[in-house]
Amino acid sequence: MGRYFGTDGFRGEANRGLTADHAYKVGRFLGWYYGELRRRRGDNRTPRVVIGKDTRRSSYMFEYSLVGGLTASGAEACLMHVTTTPSVAYIARVDDFDCGIMISASHNPYYDNGIKLINAHGEKMDDETIALIEDFLDDRLELFDRRWTELPLATREKIGCTVDYVSGRNRYIGYLISLGIYSFRGVKVALDCANGSTWNIARSVFEALGAKTYVINADPNGMNINENCGSTHIEHLQQYVVNNHMDVGFAYDGDADRCLCVDEQGNVITGDHILYIYGKYMHERGKLLPNTVVTTVMSNFGLYKALDEAGIGYAQTQVGDRYVYEYMSQHGCRIGGEESGHIIFSKYATTGDGILTSLKMMEVMMAKKKKMSELYQDLEMYPHVLVNVRVQDKASTLGDADVQVAVEQVKAELGDTGRILVRESGTEPVIRVMVEAKDQEVCQQKVDSVVQVIRDKGWAVS
Repeated sequence: MGRYFGTDGFRGEANRGLTADHAYKVGRFLGWYYGELRRRRGDNRTPRVVIGKDTRRSSYMFEYSLVGGLTASGAEACLMHVTTTPSVAYIARVDDFDCGIMISASHNPYYDNGIKLINAHGEKMDDETIALIEDFLDDRLELFDRRWTELPLATREKIGCTVDYVSGRNRYIGYLISLGIYSFRGVKVALDCANGSTWNIARSVFEALGAKTYVINADPNGMNINENCGSTHIEHLQQYVVNNHMDVGFAYDGDADRCLCVDEQGNVITGDHILYIYGKYMHERGKLLPNTVVTTVMSNFGLYKALDEAGIGYAQTQVGDRYVYEYMSQHGCRIGGEESGHIIFSKYATTGDGILTSLKMMEVMMAKKKKMSELYQDLEMYPHVLVNVRVQDKASTLGDADVQVAVEQVKAELGDTGRILVRESGTEPVIRVMVEAKDQEVCQQKVDSVVQVIRDKGWAVS
């Protein structure tokens, strides 16, 4: 991770960890940098940047700050307004933009926000460009064989402009609808929009494909995004599906780059379930090329066992959908993702896309003429316990000798009957302690033993 940008952008509490001044300077750099790159290759066209945002109150502030920086540097800022992260990635790729920006803190509470940067190919911005932005934020930018204490401001006709680009969002909706190869006619679908980016998109897609669509948590007020709703609080969708006799339910997070499902019985379908269901569906049709499902270290033991039994190979990356996508790109893999619901279908998208994921789950249901609960009967998940410990310093906590001893002791005690994973969050000051084993009580006991050492050593923040 960089000085400001983590695995999923520059994130922090609005006007504390991430300020309007930060956003302005990010805009200033991007507008100048892409203009300069164009100029150096003899292209005098104005650089173009597309921007989307979620429903947080602070998203408007960051949008205007970014626009101010971009236009001051001579770039054209195209605004998709409230939209999803995958829609920005799609439009950045197909509409010839120099880069894309999504203003969102994903599943975090409303008072946090973030700046996610997307390159011209619809992928997460490369580390080299991120490092240049961070150097500029720290007033130590060295580029093109010189030190930049200030960046030139555009003047006269070179000053940039702002363009309403809601047409991009509509084109993305049309793209999703075009991927529906089956009619959903007669299927009762519940959508939990988390009071976030999908509130005015998801219903349109499902209704266009014929589903009887019922939407909850689609009334954003700037402060209720992810609040007791969406994929981080899926229990409300579970109850809604059961009480209203839905055939299936889908829950998105604030910027809709991930999706979890609920079957007709109210059971949660995690990212691991989705990887199994769709990976097996592709394998059966000879479409899983190569024969590999890409996972992260957080995927469940049960998933690997089920994939083995199905004759499907798998790869494992560190946590973060960017690492999953990098592996997929390098090895030509078609499907990969995280247990949290970031699922990447590389034939159709360059990032996790919650609505696309739900459409793909519907496709399997319709193709096999089965209920969602029937699609994962051969998948048996191991019990697990995950505890997030907010700490003063992530690196120091993980480097503490006593913490390391506690972790090694749990590993030895579990042997080949389970596993422990202790890692730092890429977006929060949090250490995640997870144990999987055949017994839930054993999981809890082992997690508690490690967490207690972290607390006893004074690293935890209460």
